[in-house]
Amino acid sequence: MQVFKNRAFSKWAAKEGLSNEALLCAVEEITQGLVDADLGGQVFKKRVAVGGRGKSGGVRTLLAYHAGNRAFFVYGFAKNTRANISDRELKALKLYADILLNYSQAELIKAVKHGVLTEVVNDG
Repeated sequence: MQVFKNRAFSKWAAKEGLSNEALLCAVEEITQGLVDADLGGQVFKKRVAVGGRGKSGGVRTLLAYHAGNRAFFVYGFAKNTRANISDRELKALKLYADILLNYSQAELIKAVKHGVLTEVVNDG
Protein backbone atom coordinates (compact mmCIF):
# COMPACT_ATOMS: atom_id res chain seq x y z
CA MET A 1 0.00 0.00 0.00
CA GLN A 2 1.40 3.36 -1.02
CA VAL A 3 0.45 6.33 1.18
CA PHE A 4 1.00 9.96 0.20
CA LYS A 5 0.14 13.43 1.44
CA ASN A 6 -0.18 16.55 -0.66
CA ARG A 7 1.84 19.70 0.00
CA ALA A 8 -0.92 21.60 1.80
CA PHE A 9 -1.73 18.63 4.01
CA SER A 10 1.97 18.15 4.82
CA LYS A 11 2.29 21.75 6.03
CA TRP A 12 -0.89 21.50 8.09
CA ALA A 13 0.12 18.12 9.59
CA ALA A 14 3.53 19.48 10.63
CA LYS A 15 1.86 22.45 12.31
CA GLU A 16 -0.52 20.12 14.17
CA GLY A 17 2.28 17.75 15.21
CA LEU A 18 0.74 14.88 13.27
CA SER A 19 3.29 12.12 12.73
CA ASN A 20 3.69 9.87 9.73
CA GLU A 21 3.27 6.93 12.09
CA ALA A 22 -0.19 8.20 13.07
CA LEU A 23 -1.13 8.60 9.40
CA LEU A 24 0.04 5.08 8.54
CA CYS A 25 -1.91 3.74 11.52
CA ALA A 26 -5.03 5.54 10.25
CA VAL A 27 -4.65 3.92 6.82
CA GLU A 28 -4.17 0.52 8.44
CA GLU A 29 -7.41 1.03 10.40
CA ILE A 30 -9.25 1.93 7.19
CA THR A 31 -8.01 -1.26 5.53
CA GLN A 32 -9.56 -3.12 8.47
CA GLY A 33 -12.90 -1.38 7.91
CA LEU A 34 -12.58 1.16 10.74
CA VAL A 35 -13.79 4.24 8.89
CA ASP A 36 -15.36 7.30 10.49
CA ALA A 37 -17.24 8.21 7.32
CA ASP A 38 -17.30 7.08 3.70
CA LEU A 39 -18.11 10.34 1.91
CA GLY A 40 -18.44 8.68 -1.49
CA GLY A 41 -16.22 8.96 -4.53
CA GLN A 42 -13.42 7.14 -2.66
CA VAL A 43 -13.15 10.00 -0.16
CA PHE A 44 -13.02 9.00 3.51
CA LYS A 45 -13.02 10.90 6.79
CA LYS A 46 -10.77 9.50 9.51
CA ARG A 47 -10.09 10.81 13.01
CA VAL A 48 -6.43 10.70 13.98
CA ALA A 49 -4.97 11.09 17.45
CA VAL A 50 -2.34 13.78 17.93
CA GLY A 51 0.09 13.69 20.82
CA GLY A 52 -1.60 12.42 23.96
CA ARG A 53 -5.05 13.85 23.15
CA GLY A 54 -6.59 10.68 21.69
CA LYS A 55 -8.87 10.53 18.66
CA SER A 56 -11.78 12.47 20.17
CA GLY A 57 -9.46 15.41 20.86
CA GLY A 58 -7.36 14.86 17.77
CA VAL A 59 -7.84 15.98 14.19
CA ARG A 60 -10.01 15.00 11.25
CA THR A 61 -8.37 13.96 8.02
CA LEU A 62 -9.87 13.48 4.59
CA LEU A 63 -8.22 11.09 2.23
CA ALA A 64 -8.63 9.54 -1.18
CA TYR A 65 -8.40 5.80 -0.71
CA HIS A 66 -8.44 2.80 -3.00
CA ALA A 67 -8.48 -0.49 -1.10
CA GLY A 68 -5.18 -2.34 -1.18
CA ASN A 69 -3.59 0.15 -3.54
CA ARG A 70 -3.11 3.78 -2.57
CA ALA A 71 -4.13 6.40 -0.05
CA PHE A 72 -3.68 10.17 -0.33
CA PHE A 73 -4.15 12.49 2.64
CA VAL A 74 -5.57 15.64 1.06
CA TYR A 75 -7.18 17.76 3.78
CA GLY A 76 -7.25 18.04 7.54
CA PHE A 77 -8.86 20.13 10.23
CA ALA A 78 -9.04 20.28 13.99
CA LYS A 79 -12.41 19.41 15.51
CA ASN A 80 -12.52 22.73 17.34
CA THR A 81 -11.99 24.81 14.17
CA ARG A 82 -14.79 23.42 12.02
CA ALA A 83 -17.47 20.75 12.18
CA ASN A 84 -17.25 19.50 8.62
CA ILE A 85 -16.67 20.47 5.00
CA SER A 86 -19.26 21.98 2.68
CA ASP A 87 -20.99 20.12 -0.14
CA ARG A 88 -19.02 22.22 -2.61
CA GLU A 89 -15.71 21.27 -0.97
CA LEU A 90 -16.72 17.61 -0.96
CA LYS A 91 -17.53 17.73 -4.67
CA ALA A 92 -14.08 19.21 -5.38
CA LEU A 93 -12.40 16.59 -3.17
CA LYS A 94 -14.15 13.79 -5.05
CA LEU A 95 -12.82 15.14 -8.35
CA TYR A 96 -9.34 15.49 -6.85
CA ALA A 97 -9.52 11.94 -5.45
CA ASP A 98 -10.40 10.60 -8.88
CA ILE A 99 -7.37 12.30 -10.39
CA LEU A 100 -4.96 11.14 -7.67
CA LEU A 101 -6.20 7.56 -7.60
CA ASN A 102 -5.74 7.26 -11.34
CA TYR A 103 -2.13 8.46 -11.39
CA SER A 104 0.24 6.05 -13.08
CA GLN A 105 3.39 5.03 -11.22
CA ALA A 106 5.39 7.37 -13.46
CA GLU A 107 3.06 10.29 -12.62
CA LEU A 108 3.42 9.53 -8.91
CA ILE A 109 7.21 9.53 -9.16
CA LYS A 110 7.10 12.85 -10.99
CA ALA A 111 4.72 14.39 -8.41
CA VAL A 112 6.99 13.30 -5.55
CA LYS A 113 10.10 14.55 -7.36
CA HIS A 114 8.50 18.00 -7.80
CA GLY A 115 7.23 18.18 -4.21
CA VAL A 116 3.54 18.04 -5.10
CA LEU A 117 3.19 14.82 -3.11
CA THR A 118 5.26 13.32 -0.32
CA GLU A 119 5.30 9.59 0.34
CA VAL A 120 4.38 8.81 3.93
CA VAL A 121 6.97 6.54 5.54
CA ASN A 122 7.29 5.54 9.17
CA ASP A 123 9.29 8.26 10.91
CA GLY A 124 9.52 6.49 14.25
